Amino acid sequence: MKNLREVKIGETAKVVRLHGEGAVRRRIMDMGITKGVEVYVRKVAPLGDPIEVTVRNYELSIRKADAEMIEVE
Repeated sequence: MKNLREVKIGETAKVVRLHGEGAVRRRIMDMGITKGVEVYVRKVAPLGDPIEVTVRNYELSIRKADAEMIEVE
């Protein structure tokens, strides 16, 4: 399996599992990233942080560290 950070610009991935625990995991889920949701990678900043994605019809910027906790297929 790969994580959200490994998804290329213009690709869509489906969330399989969230790693991490406690407040970090809760924050990711509060942003709408939950198991089974489709995530489209729109842009990546020049230095790779943050990553801009579209989730549930809204745009979201997510840090590299958080993107690595999101397992996708």
